[in-house]
Amino acid sequence: MFSAWITALIAGVSALVIQKLFFPYFWMDLKYLTKAISYGIKIETYKKTAKVVTVLDRFMQQAQKIPNKPFIIYEDNAFTYQDVDKRSNQVAQVFFKQGVLKKGDTVALLMSNEPDFINVWFGLCKLGCAVAFLNFNIKSRSLLHCFNSCGAKTLVVGSDMTDTLEDILPNLHEDNISVWIMASESHQPGINTILDKLEDAPDEPVPAHLRATDSVKTPTLYIFTSGTTGLPKAAVISQLQSLKGAAGLWAYGATADDIVYVTLPLYHSAASLLGVGGCIELGATFVLKKKFSASQFWSDCRKYNVTVFQYIGEICRYLCNMPKKEGEKDHKVRMGVGNGVQQNIWKEFLDRFGDIKLCELYGSTEGNVCFMNHVGKIGAVGRSNFFYKRIFKYCLVKYDLENGEIILNEQGFCEEVKKGEAGLLLSQINSMSPFFGYAGSKSLTEKKLLRDVFKKGDVYLNTGDLMVEDHEDFIYFNDRIGDTFRWKGENVSTTEVADVVGIIDFLQEANIYGVSVPGYEGKAGMAAVVLNPGCGFDGKSLYEHVEHYLPGYARPRFVRIQKSMEITGTFKQQKFRLVESGFNPSTITDSLYFLDESQKCYVPLTTEIFDIIASGQIKL
Repeated sequence: MFSAWITALIAGVSALVIQKLFFPYFWMDLKYLTKAISYGIKIETYKKTAKVVTVLDRFMQQAQKIPNKPFIIYEDNAFTYQDVDKRSNQVAQVFFKQGVLKKGDTVALLMSNEPDFINVWFGLCKLGCAVAFLNFNIKSRSLLHCFNSCGAKTLVVGSDMTDTLEDILPNLHEDNISVWIMASESHQPGINTILDKLEDAPDEPVPAHLRATDSVKTPTLYIFTSGTTGLPKAAVISQLQSLKGAAGLWAYGATADDIVYVTLPLYHSAASLLGVGGCIELGATFVLKKKFSASQFWSDCRKYNVTVFQYIGEICRYLCNMPKKEGEKDHKVRMGVGNGVQQNIWKEFLDRFGDIKLCELYGSTEGNVCFMNHVGKIGAVGRSNFFYKRIFKYCLVKYDLENGEIILNEQGFCEEVKKGEAGLLLSQINSMSPFFGYAGSKSLTEKKLLRDVFKKGDVYLNTGDLMVEDHEDFIYFNDRIGDTFRWKGENVSTTEVADVVGIIDFLQEANIYGVSVPGYEGKAGMAAVVLNPGCGFDGKSLYEHVEHYLPGYARPRFVRIQKSMEITGTFKQQKFRLVESGFNPSTITDSLYFLDESQKCYVPLTTEIFDIIASGQIKL
């Protein structure tokens, strides 16, 4: 008997040692996978029974269950689940009584971060409307394009956003668009007001059948993304995607007791789906910030007892760049959820601010694949495993960076890269990983698809991202290819910027791309341009032009004057060598210019200015 116990003990210890040595993440993987499967079963139940419990339904359940618990904290004011439920009911009643909306309509929403963003969003959804979140940074032509592309006939505008409408209001009126402003009065003709009508609106719910849906494929939101080419595209966010997003915080281990700090713009899927939706799923509270402030971040965290915060890489870098103070580890923050933080910033952040688990994730607004770094491995954007690969079919394929093309084998099919090599991430489209595409022309959706990838008839989504998967199944972001780059937490479409820059009279052609800048996440915009014959470069005119037509994050920070535009063997503009050469005047013989905000002009980029930028003395 004794020997049997000893044998069993040795076997148990041996198994534990083997697990620690060869499968160190086994239990964490198992815990995460169990959660993912359980949530997946719930979604599949919705599909089969046609009884979908949407994120909005879940919110209304929470409002009944925990009516007096704070849902939103904003500028020292707390709004309970019941408060938001009743206020959104009033919004729904206003439009219901006016008779301007019906179930299935799309309404565009142009508002900054404030509680009424949530109230209007939920109120419109209670009427069965899909809501299109407009990026309040975009202007003029791009804003009008976004509005038209989602098929909306009604626009709701925040009281602080009315100036943004000046350029496009005549076009909206011409198209018989109904414009509503979150104010009690308006001095502009043809604009309806909402706040005055809310005063008399009942807070009783509108008929429940309006919000009900029997399919997880029903669109609930449209969120704009630069995609890979052209003007912003309205990504279709189905009830399925909304539900998946709402499970993110829970999957990482957040609970109803957490207080989540949301500083990202609500028009982004990260804040709206993962942040707001995540808190609804948990029954948690979130602190909403009008705009991120590095100087107020930790004082806010202490003031509101924040335990979880959402981030992009820029936020962590801004915090690390702040002057050091005493007691920087004196807070209750235990976890951050987001994407895009560099390894060196990640390590510095932990050293400086304490044992905070940064949970990186990878996924695009419209994408059908998501990776989550649930173990907190520094530098990784996600983690895969044998079971994940069986359920969600993805692959990393060989890609020619210089020519901007996928490398095909002799049979005309893609080939996967080896472990540790960078490859283009493709995700198979099937019933488990559907792709809902974009509103508007089907060609927009079709451009994202690759057919006959490994065999005839298969279809994959082209993410446009180069990734690396190591031998431990951790996944790392390598680079963004094609016609987009990321700056200040926003995707920038090079084609859109080129279209704007290219219409100025002294330019013949413009090639837009992103360049790395020391100390910054993402890539700053740069324009390689060819001047029209007999024309000189006018830095003042170009500055005024891009300032009027482009949001700040999309404006080229550098300009390179070329005699002729380089093209690839397939007659595309050559970007690879331009990206590689950067913006250093010591190594580039072409004339270079820098966007100087203080002078409101593009000024010659000297070695002195370059050194100041590289050292961080000039903030871009």
